[in-house]
Amino acid sequence: MKYAGPLSALSVALLLSACGGADQDIALVKGENPKLVDPERGLLPSMTIADPVGWGDKKPTVPEGFTVSAIATDMQIPRQTLVLPNGDILVAEGRGGNAPKLRPKDVIAGYIKAKGTTSVKSGNRLTLLRDADGDGVYELQKIFADGLNAPYGLALANGNIYVANQDSLVRFEYQEGQTEASGEPVKVTDLPHRINHHWTKALAASPDGRFLYVGIGSNSNITERGMEAEVDRAMIWQINAETGAHKPFATGLRNPTALTIRPDTDQLWAVVNERDELGPNLVPDYLTSVQEGGFYGWPYSYWGQHVDDRVRPQNPDLVAAAIKPDYALGPHVAALGVDFSSPVMGEKFAEGVFVGEHGSWNRENPSGYQVVFVPFRNGKPSGEPVDFVTGFRTAEGTHGRPVGVTVDPRGALIVADDLANIVWRVTRTQ
Repeated sequence: MKYAGPLSALSVALLLSACGGADQDIALVKGENPKLVDPERGLLPSMTIADPVGWGDKKPTVPEGFTVSAIATDMQIPRQTLVLPNGDILVAEGRGGNAPKLRPKDVIAGYIKAKGTTSVKSGNRLTLLRDADGDGVYELQKIFADGLNAPYGLALANGNIYVANQDSLVRFEYQEGQTEASGEPVKVTDLPHRINHHWTKALAASPDGRFLYVGIGSNSNITERGMEAEVDRAMIWQINAETGAHKPFATGLRNPTALTIRPDTDQLWAVVNERDELGPNLVPDYLTSVQEGGFYGWPYSYWGQHVDDRVRPQNPDLVAAAIKPDYALGPHVAALGVDFSSPVMGEKFAEGVFVGEHGSWNRENPSGYQVVFVPFRNGKPSGEPVDFVTGFRTAEGTHGRPVGVTVDPRGALIVADDLANIVWRVTRTQ
């Protein structure tokens, strides 16, 4: 089959009508012990276009006792944010990836997914936001550095701002109060970027600044490009911040899209986007602590020892060693942001993590499109997720899509919205 041009709405509808797949109660596919259904296979997954409509005079919905405001607009695809010690906020802006389509259904899925993204040009830059008088209005919006290559992950350590581009980890020297970079970025190390099916490179720094952790997604859904394309992919690297020397820290993570360290510990946590084309209810994206040397299943299995029989050859030994993640976020929610909370967010939201869920494309009944709070107890997720920032998708269409989430120690949650190109700030009203 040869792709001949844009698909009409009718042709897409006809193709999808044969795909089927009933959605179960999505609440059953969340939490510490999700109920996993049998896989469903078909010509195409069920799909629902995001249908962007803009915010107009509306805003996201937040819990009682909180308020939300747009602190930056007209961005160029904001992805992740970093709150600096003086309260300034850095925003990584851009879009990457250059993987060719392999199959006719990849072309169709790409067309569907593109309908739910912004048409704004990739910024390839860092923008600095400043609220000098602390009134919640960020009166300064200034380019800190440009000419980057799809920047995504951000971290501050060792007097440097580290940036994970889609092809390299770089650093800028930083003095508190700077509003723009004082020089060109210095390369720490190259990052895998051939094909770049999953291009985002998540980033976190160890508390002592000695190591940097970079999440590197797979080059396929389930090895359809061959295992050669997956060398150094679907894993988290540990990088020596001084020398750039690196090694795999954990493997079998299909697409680790955001990383964070639990406060007062050295424990790395990640949110991971799992595989597609096993039906609308498989496989749940997840939140997990990351064990050094651990293997988390991809491509051979999911959620521990659930074997994916599409993979050839099989690897029973690795399946047996696969670590079950800590917490299921739900199928296809596309978690792209994570950060630990603190008491500044109020008693109910003091212990746990916030997760930015970009939203599904391959479910008839969409999932995600919100920021959730996952409560913790004794250092582990415990209990049902709480909807924290919602209203990104309504009956009118899709107003926005959350990506990175960052807790501001001054008492706010910063949310990047890469569809509306807005940075939101959620604060307590007390």
